[in-house]
Amino acid sequence: MKVLGKTALVTGASRGIGRAIAIELAQQGIKRLLLVARNRVNLTEVAEEIQATEATVEVVILPLDIRDSVSVTTAIAQAWRDYGPIDILVNCAGVAHQSSFLYSKLSQVEDELSVNLMGTYHITRVVARRMAAQKQGTIINVSSLMGKIAAPTMATYSATKFALLGFTQALRSELAPYNIRVIALLPSLTDTDMVQGLEWFRFMKPVVPKKVAQALVIGLQKDISEIVVGWQSHLALWCQQLTPWLMQQITAMAAPLSQKSHSTQRVAKIS
Repeated sequence: MKVLGKTALVTGASRGIGRAIAIELAQQGIKRLLLVARNRVNLTEVAEEIQATEATVEVVILPLDIRDSVSVTTAIAQAWRDYGPIDILVNCAGVAHQSSFLYSKLSQVEDELSVNLMGTYHITRVVARRMAAQKQGTIINVSSLMGKIAAPTMATYSATKFALLGFTQALRSELAPYNIRVIALLPSLTDTDMVQGLEWFRFMKPVVPKKVAQALVIGLQKDISEIVVGWQSHLALWCQQLTPWLMQQITAMAAPLSQKSHSTQRVAKIS
């Protein structure tokens, strides 16, 4: 698939991977970008950055909370009327909280579930119905390597990313008769502001958002259903397939030491 002359909607576009994908699509000749995120100021900055270097790209910001299904329905309907059909939907909005499962905060769990799952569901449903009516479209769901290999201290985040892969697989078959392509993007640990407050896993070298965005564009040109980013991800998935018990040992060893120490201390106090 070529992005030249297309219209794309990117959620989570105000920062991190979403921002990098928006910029990369602009550099590849996208005609129009609809950028979605909650922070209007950050969205405006991304739009101005793109238009400063890619003057031919029309950039529209949609300050929107994708958890609000009514607002999503209204905003997408209005955008479709004002700017025409959306050819590409990139579901990149997401949040991550790191915590021992036994002492995780319910508010953070609900935050991850509502944004990573329900938010993605809301906007995909609205856009996919219109894509089905026009008999064409591409949907990219940004999952994670943690959607294939669950990580200690990231139980809820891993659960949402596993769920996104199931969601993607179901839609791939269901929407195929409407000429809608559904793809999963699986980056590994990525150096974004979202992970700055997290303790990085040992043995993992983070990739830069631009590399993830470039992998997406390359993957769109190939007939593949999942785009895996980075050699570390390919190696981990190969190990998971051949020796899942070994991969489980490695992920346990890679968990942040302070998190493991914290959990051990708390359990010791209970017992």
